Amino acid sequence: MHIDMDAFYSSVEQRENPSLAGKPVIVGADPKGGKGRGVVMGCSYEARTFGVRSAMPISIAYRLCSTGNYVKPNFTLYEQASEQIMQVLQGFSEKLEQMSIDEAFLDISDRVAGFDAARSLAEEIKRQINNKVNVSCSIGVAPNKAIAKIASDSKKPDGLTVIPPEKVREFLDPLPVSKISGVGKKSSEVLGKMGITTIQQLADTHPSKLSDVFGRYGIRIWQIANGTDEEEVSTARSIKSISAESTFDEDIQDRARIMEVFDSIIGDVHARLQSHNMLFRTVGIKVRLEDFETFTRAKTHTKYTNERFVIEEYVKLLFREFETPPRKVRLVGVRVSGLENLGPRQETILSWAKSRSSDDSTTES
Repeated sequence: MHIDMDAFYSSVEQRENPSLAGKPVIVGADPKGGKGRGVVMGCSYEARTFGVRSAMPISIAYRLCSTGNYVKPNFTLYEQASEQIMQVLQGFSEKLEQMSIDEAFLDISDRVAGFDAARSLAEEIKRQINNKVNVSCSIGVAPNKAIAKIASDSKKPDGLTVIPPEKVREFLDPLPVSKISGVGKKSSEVLGKMGITTIQQLADTHPSKLSDVFGRYGIRIWQIANGTDEEEVSTARSIKSISAESTFDEDIQDRARIMEVFDSIIGDVHARLQSHNMLFRTVGIKVRLEDFETFTRAKTHTKYTNERFVIEEYVKLLFREFETPPRKVRLVGVRVSGLENLGPRQETILSWAKSRSSDDSTTES
């Protein structure tokens, strides 16, 4: 299963402020009447009907949707909701791999006898997340991770898509190549020039032609197009690193916008680090330039830590190499590694504060 929350940041904001329900909500920098800097970190489906998208400059978002409700991000709130969601998922399978603050994979092979039972389990997961966290999610169920992720994205919001093995090619073939995770606008354009626009055309292309253009990445997308993905769900016990990345809709050079996206990614990585109750020593970044050349850089801290500001400072330091001369960037990513598990999860400050608030209100009544 791939479980993906629907418009997570804005959904949490709408949950906290019911007056925002059904309205265009844009989470990000202050637009300042269309003159603000920074990017959109998340937006509701109502805002998306205006053309607003994540990672878009906030000034453009304002021009598209000046009547929207602009909210500054509250990562503490999002991390708390994410932790609650992951606790729900852990109740369904120990084989949980959290991919970001709002998505995860579950291996349920030993929990169900077949895909009909998997559908029922997915429906129960959706009910529990909605009841306990009051947000919705979309779930894809498939024979492997890559197809499950494509499936979860096929019916949003609040969707459930189940793809048994015999239906994999029927499901994949007509889809555009951009539905494969990692195939963005630039990759789609390159494939289009090769006469490849659908997943079926990609699957029917000789892999050597793809590797000549994309290297190992070409083999990877060819395998996915053919319904193959051998990557296993990595549980917290086997996690060696935690990472997240974001691909821009178009290559950008604006440092402020790039750093805003880095900040959003750091929020994802840090939330997962907290949910796994882990410390890290090494921070790395990934930068892919407009010509597809990809670089990774890393720096190791003097001691184990779980502080977010350490990740922020190291990311800024590592990215300086790519600021002079300025180059257009199409993808950025953040990774923490050299992990150490703190053992059984202790009560968090958030849960302690919540329990104290509950105790206080009970006493007063």
